[in-house]
Amino acid sequence: MTDNQTQKVSLFTLSALVIGSMIGAGIFSLPRTFGASTGPFGAIIAWCIAAGGMFTLARVFQVLAERKPDLDAGVYAYAKEGFGHYAGFLSAFGYWIGSCIGNVSYWVLIKSTLGAFFPVFGDGNTVVAIVVASIGIWLFHFTILRGVQQATFINTVVTIAKVVPILVFVLILIFAFKANLFAANFWGGETMPPTTLFEQVRGTMLVTVFVFLGIEGASVYSRYAKKRSDVGRATLIGFASVTTLMVLVTLLPYAVLDRADIAGMRQPSMGAVLEAVVGPWGAVFVAVGLIVSVLGAYLAWSLICAEVLSAAARTRDMPQLFARENRNKVPDAALWATNIVTQVFVITTYWSRDAFALMLNLTSSMALIPFLLVALYGVRLVRSGETYDLRPEERRRDLILAAIASAYTLFLVIAGGVGFVLLSAVLYGPGTALYFWARRERGEAVFKPIEWAIFAVVAAAALIGIYQLATGYIAI
Repeated sequence: MTDNQTQKVSLFTLSALVIGSMIGAGIFSLPRTFGASTGPFGAIIAWCIAAGGMFTLARVFQVLAERKPDLDAGVYAYAKEGFGHYAGFLSAFGYWIGSCIGNVSYWVLIKSTLGAFFPVFGDGNTVVAIVVASIGIWLFHFTILRGVQQATFINTVVTIAKVVPILVFVLILIFAFKANLFAANFWGGETMPPTTLFEQVRGTMLVTVFVFLGIEGASVYSRYAKKRSDVGRATLIGFASVTTLMVLVTLLPYAVLDRADIAGMRQPSMGAVLEAVVGPWGAVFVAVGLIVSVLGAYLAWSLICAEVLSAAARTRDMPQLFARENRNKVPDAALWATNIVTQVFVITTYWSRDAFALMLNLTSSMALIPFLLVALYGVRLVRSGETYDLRPEERRRDLILAAIASAYTLFLVIAGGVGFVLLSAVLYGPGTALYFWARRERGEAVFKPIEWAIFAVVAAAALIGIYQLATGYIAI
């Protein structure tokens, strides 16, 4: 049996990869995150916008997977195909570094969860918490180095295990549902300061991006699929399953607790909600589920991070060093780079006031540019008519989906605020050094004229971001 054959994975495994990537730290933080911003009505509006926007984005991924099967590691490859080498690099780098930051948020939330029982962990950013997280990073690193198949098998098992406590949480809250309390909270609750519906919804937008990250997991890992059509199916299966769970986890707490109580809970707030309903064992039960869930998501995202960096290196848009694979066909250099960056960000959490919220929002912000480029490439592909000699009747539908996905991601960039755009640029600017390195390896000019203009904007934004960080205008 060849190496290629041994590395192929099934629809079930691809679906588990998507679900495992999406169900991580975010879903356990939803009650407080939404409770601090809005009531059930605003939450429903927010989820309609988020689910609608992300559904169109998921469909764009599905369409591109079917119509451009030659493009592997979709998030990066689509941006490059549509808008050139530098745009492709920015997409690959942004997605990679954002995913590394997302991995940091997992460790912070695990330690914050343990902090409820062992004060030495605090809110997940104490010295002890950082040391324990560092040990975990490198234990996972050497596990993944043993092979992709082993890691994806572990992810499948963990995905099944971690969904169980979430389902138990949902079932208990359904039985404890109090219609009068839900109605009292519906418009925002009398005990919370009044805000406009727009502000309520806007306050939840970045967290909805964070919890939907992973929807593209099957596309990123498409070269390992047994059948190309499984990529689109796995994306939609994961989207439908996880969206249902996230909406229930968000709305049901409003039917058992006052919104002000939910907004004041420590993270992970799902555990605090269940504790309020069933007693102390509820917090322990959710804590165990969260640790399993987050470790599973960390495994999935470590795989995805390394794969994106390696894919960009294989096409020589990242330094060729990152294309190197070990005897188990794992991109070991890319994995080392991923975990070194993750380690650095874990250390920086010591100086953050709210490490989890910062990492969550910055991860979401970094993901938006790659997502926007994918959606815009979807529009460009449809308008060009390329591949539409086959099933031309789908062209109008695909244009509508891609246009909505583009508008949605652009809205999120604006809704997230200028601060996170500038923080993203602080990472994109210096990261361009890797692009210089890769272009020099190819013996080609670094930028085309239009790419010089894009780089100038990125560099200027990075300098502004650094200045505002130094002066305290942007606080972390």
